[in-house]
Amino acid sequence: MLGAIAKSLFGSANDRYVKGLLKIVDKINAFEPQISPMSDEELRDQTLKFRARLEAGETLDDILPEAFATVREASIRTLGMRHFDVQMVGGIVLHRGEIAEMRTGEGKTLVATLACYLNAIERKGVHVVTVNDYLAARDAEWMGQVYRFLGLTTGVIVPNLNETQRREAYAADITYATNNELGFDYLRDNMKHERSQMVQRPYNFAVVDEVDSILIDEARTPLIISGPTDDKSEMYIAVNAIVLKLDEADYEKDEKSRSVILTEDGTEKAERLLEEAGLLVGSNLYDVENTQIVHHLDQALKANVMFKRDIDYIVKDDQIVIIDEFTGRMMDGRRWSNGLHQAVEAKEGVQIKPENQTLASITFQNYFRMYPKLSGMTGTAATEAAEFFDIYKMNVVTIPTNNPIRRIDEEDEFYKNTTDKFQAIAKAIREKYETGQPVLVGTVSIEKSEMLSEFLHKEGVKHSVLNARFHEQEAHIVAQAGRLGAVTIATNMAGRGTDIQLGGNVEFRIDDELRDMPEGPERDAAIERIKAEVAAEKQQVLDAGGLFVLGTERHESRRIDNQLRGRSGRQGDPGLSRFYLCLEDDLLRIFGPDTLFSRMMKNNLADGEAIGSKWLSKAIETAQKKVEARNYDIRKQVVEYDDVMNDQRKVIYEQRAEIMDAEAVDDVVADMRADTVNAIVGEACPPGSYPEQW
Repeated sequence: MLGAIAKSLFGSANDRYVKGLLKIVDKINAFEPQISPMSDEELRDQTLKFRARLEAGETLDDILPEAFATVREASIRTLGMRHFDVQMVGGIVLHRGEIAEMRTGEGKTLVATLACYLNAIERKGVHVVTVNDYLAARDAEWMGQVYRFLGLTTGVIVPNLNETQRREAYAADITYATNNELGFDYLRDNMKHERSQMVQRPYNFAVVDEVDSILIDEARTPLIISGPTDDKSEMYIAVNAIVLKLDEADYEKDEKSRSVILTEDGTEKAERLLEEAGLLVGSNLYDVENTQIVHHLDQALKANVMFKRDIDYIVKDDQIVIIDEFTGRMMDGRRWSNGLHQAVEAKEGVQIKPENQTLASITFQNYFRMYPKLSGMTGTAATEAAEFFDIYKMNVVTIPTNNPIRRIDEEDEFYKNTTDKFQAIAKAIREKYETGQPVLVGTVSIEKSEMLSEFLHKEGVKHSVLNARFHEQEAHIVAQAGRLGAVTIATNMAGRGTDIQLGGNVEFRIDDELRDMPEGPERDAAIERIKAEVAAEKQQVLDAGGLFVLGTERHESRRIDNQLRGRSGRQGDPGLSRFYLCLEDDLLRIFGPDTLFSRMMKNNLADGEAIGSKWLSKAIETAQKKVEARNYDIRKQVVEYDDVMNDQRKVIYEQRAEIMDAEAVDDVVADMRADTVNAIVGEACPPGSYPEQW
């Protein structure tokens, strides 16, 4: 197998690099005959031996081959899973602080055990960062079996833990957590008054799972801890009523940058309406006294014109809940800042909660750059390789697949309007449904999921709609999306980290069907029955052509399209993928070249007629590149602003820590006093000046 991989790898720098790593894998394999006969006790003692070798002056790289061979043996004994050679390559890449790009289904969760174990031997702590709380808890329990077997401790950080539980979890050798929990704990720690109240310890090494989602998609918005300010509910309601009286001609909207600006006529009209309502000081909206009103007006305009219900947010229990634009998940507890959330609350007529003021904030970019060594893994990182290097100084290494890819990626199909497109999609799904081929449909919003669901009801197709509301339920539904005749509609990012196995997922079925059955011969017989059923069903699905992934429109990032495609064709399974597009799709409407529409219209596409052309696909890719570049600029700007604050943040946080660590603060105060006096004297009596100039 190794020889076949090595032969196919030459030409590019990436392939030469992977070839070099395969030589290290040969060294790891050479240790196998020595390690596999060891008893469980001897294998556990390996950890102590490695620690002794490090204390004697050896490095982690020196013990890597033997340590990786030890983890592989522990994994076979605890999980019944043996790392493939390509997974070993992924483990080396992670240990070196780089990004391992591995296809979906190649076992990234298992790959992480290699680098985590090796780096945890030093007892400085390793953080594994996941995209949601369910995955953090699942992976900590699942992979924790390997670590515990080798004498290491694991912890998991999930919401609603108290400080003692958090401190214990961070003190473990390996800690699983989401990026939000880690970032907020860092900010909260730096607002504590005593060192003993802090929960985190100094950073050492982090492995970021789904690294593109965490370090790129979520890095556009900083983490903010805020406190309440004065209530201005009346103002939001009054300004909202005025905005409702404006017409489309009174403002210009730019969907690319999600901004709305009043025209000259619109400004005059707004001034008159504000005067009538007694909200304007003087007659000019842009006088200094009216700064607050201008801000309220801007946010109310944005809320009414740019933010759409069931796309950007939903109304639940008399509250506005934000929907994550990337995952389609509800973001409970998150609020838009700068009064935007209050403006949306006024628009929907729900209770308006007071605005907040920022007490502490940090961007994910600056948070993760605090780790001396940072690595990541994902199925799709190559398109963002430049950004990973620019911001995080991490290289992306593409790891070859264990088995050749057999998925067929078809040309996009292009329709005139949304109705034609959805009718064609429903028809295509019905055809596959009748043959038993499972279908996973990726949509970009909850609204589109529900719209497609109605079309499928008309076609008489049984299906499940996943609106990504509950991570655990989401994982269970996605895990069974490969069953015979299954039709699953999901937002593009839903269920990341969950493997779609053809014929169904044995573990999830056992968990779902036998949860209440006690241990014993009856349960064992039921498990064997489920395994036999899944094996038989898998063969039927393979005969039907594997998983069909259908994209209902192109996402603004090619990477997210590739993630969706990658759900099919895992571990050498057959598969099929196809995207359906139309002129009304957001990507084409907002970012497509203007000439595209006119040329398309000249072709006079008949209703219900589809075309596919390389020229169109190229135009779409160009549009996606434009959006990616623009989003990168937004993220870069967020970092540049935060870099300035970050210098101040570091100084202040270091000073706080020094004061907390000092037995008495007299010295610190005396130093500050001396510095302050010197600064004042230096300013009042500049060096080289005469006393009369002082």
